[in-house]
Amino acid sequence: MQKKQIVIYSDDSSVRATIIAALGGRTAADLPEHIVHEFATGPALRTYVDAGSLVDLFILDGESTPEGGLGIARQLKDEVFNCPPVLVITGRVQDSWLAAWSMAEASVVHPIDPFTLAHSAAKLLRGTKLISA
Repeated sequence: MQKKQIVIYSDDSSVRATIIAALGGRTAADLPEHIVHEFATGPALRTYVDAGSLVDLFILDGESTPEGGLGIARQLKDEVFNCPPVLVITGRVQDSWLAAWSMAEASVVHPIDPFTLAHSAAKLLRGTKLISA
């Protein structure tokens, strides 16, 4: 099986490391291994996407600054034809309306629970639609 391509965006390297650790080498036993592409800035992420790079899943930190992952999620959904699924990480459960506004297929909250993140990512990689985790 071809490796899945997962894009992670957060300005915080510790958040990116937490996400990578939660995902492990594969998100579930029935899914192939994955390759993670990390981005700390919105412009770097957009350059990667604009180059036509293969992406199977976006995981975006809504708490990033100066550009939040929720705004980037909305932009991706508006501008990328057949946009891959997006999982956003919000600051609070009450921010689920922002995740819905961003058109993300799933959301989890900070602090990141590794099991919930991996489970949500695996469902999205399988093509299962989620509202929130």
